[in-house]
Amino acid sequence: MKIYTKTGDTGYTSLIGGTRVPKHHIRIESYGTVDELNSYIGLISDQNIAHEDKAILKEIQDRLFTIGSSLASDPEKSKMKIPDLHEEDILLLENEIDKMNESLQPLKHFILPGGITASSYCHLARCVCRRAERNVVHLAEESFVDDKITIYLNRLSDYLFTLARKVNADHQILENKWIPRV
Repeated sequence: MKIYTKTGDTGYTSLIGGTRVPKHHIRIESYGTVDELNSYIGLISDQNIAHEDKAILKEIQDRLFTIGSSLASDPEKSKMKIPDLHEEDILLLENEIDKMNESLQPLKHFILPGGITASSYCHLARCVCRRAERNVVHLAEESFVDDKITIYLNRLSDYLFTLARKVNADHQILENKWIPRV
């Protein structure tokens, strides 16, 4: 199988189901941003973080492939069986957030991104996740998108924020609190 097909040389690409759309189509932006997010998740996982966090990130990467597959499909023409996102996937994120929060100081200030590199990567991934969520919400205004995708991305950004805090705490790095000047 060749990596290059030359079918996208004119600025169009095919969705699962065969529909051709411009590469700037909101559906392409949506799953492209999810793919970008998945790459950042891989970068976080490559850092010096707890093994249990790496295991959860691996699960998240798998779910992001599921989401990408769904977004890459034409909901009206695709006959291919695509894996589903489940309520349990969202609950996993919520449970992990709750578990991390048990060991963190209560949040009383806004936190500026930073700390150790792994924490900064979590914040970058959180921003990409929010962009993916905005793109998916936009796509859902014009085409079917499973509600669980939007919910998952929303929870994932919260998870990444909390993971950034945990990673700093695990390395005894103080949070950089935002104290507005008055």
